[in-house]
Amino acid sequence: MVVSAEHGGRGGGRWAYIGSFTAGGGDGITVAEVREEDGALVPRATVATVENPSWLALDPGTGVLYAASDTERGAVAALRAEGERLTPLGPAVEVGGEGPAYVDVVGRRVLTAHYGSGGVGTLPVREDGSLAGPPVVLAHRGSGPDPERQRGPHAHQVLPDPGGRWVLSVDLGTDSVRVCALDRETGALRVHTETALRAGSGPRHLAFHPDGAVVYVLHELEPQMTVCRWEAEAGRLEPLAEVAVDTTGLAAGERAYPSVVSVSPDGRFVRAAVRGSDRVLTFDLTGDAEKPQLVDAVGCGGSWPRDLVTDASGRRVYVVNEWSGDITWFHADPETGRLVRAGAVAVPAAACLVLA
Repeated sequence: MVVSAEHGGRGGGRWAYIGSFTAGGGDGITVAEVREEDGALVPRATVATVENPSWLALDPGTGVLYAASDTERGAVAALRAEGERLTPLGPAVEVGGEGPAYVDVVGRRVLTAHYGSGGVGTLPVREDGSLAGPPVVLAHRGSGPDPERQRGPHAHQVLPDPGGRWVLSVDLGTDSVRVCALDRETGALRVHTETALRAGSGPRHLAFHPDGAVVYVLHELEPQMTVCRWEAEAGRLEPLAEVAVDTTGLAAGERAYPSVVSVSPDGRFVRAAVRGSDRVLTFDLTGDAEKPQLVDAVGCGGSWPRDLVTDASGRRVYVVNEWSGDITWFHADPETGRLVRAGAVAVPAAACLVLA
């Protein structure tokens, strides 16, 4: 079984794989050892064969790392991960869309979200974990009220639900989340339901609660998080409430751009990274998973936090700061959820991180 990034597949152990934007001076993919005693990241190698790896997904069953190449002619690269060594499994395969911002795996298919062209797609996975073509693409349709960011669709995330039956895609341009059925034989995606969210809010990322019944959708264009009920049998996402995302610390005239949401493995906390105010917010879920309560807000340790990863223990949180070019890690109190900065390592133009 392949575990999705948001279902815990990014929470692993000894190794960290870090994507960085080569167009911004990054090295491509950095391999770092995770020091057991304190969670520190110690870089060991870099692989520069992937252009602009904006998102990474690891198939724990095969040990293959998939990297989305955020370029005009978007592609995905497959690399066998063996400790600090990453071996490319053939050339990158085009996804049939522009600017892929997210990659995930379900069964024998790689899923991609195309921010630039506004759609999602699938690629077949061979027995050895390498990728084949051609891609099968589902184009999104629609727009939103923001004249600069929502003239058309902008799919920002695509991932399977915890049961692996449905595929959910989050579209910043259409203010909606689509639930799709996946044909495992052909790779075709068919829209089953579409959930409309607040117009102009720009949903960017979602995360499932470990109980599989609650979903948290983080919005980029409005600082808010929508709590939803997930009905797996019906394949339906039902919005329940909107939770304000605190933007304290913004300079006059600046905006906040929330980026990514992550739920702790024990389901007690949900965290959101906020670019602009450059903070990480922790919400307590112990009273009710459908009613997050803000309990902590700390600086991200750098500038423009683009990714946020909690390890399998729930006691370490890693923040990927793109503009300051670093990964900062925190110790998380298991009872209160509060974060304490523990260290950082330089990774120029850092984009994303996966733990293995």
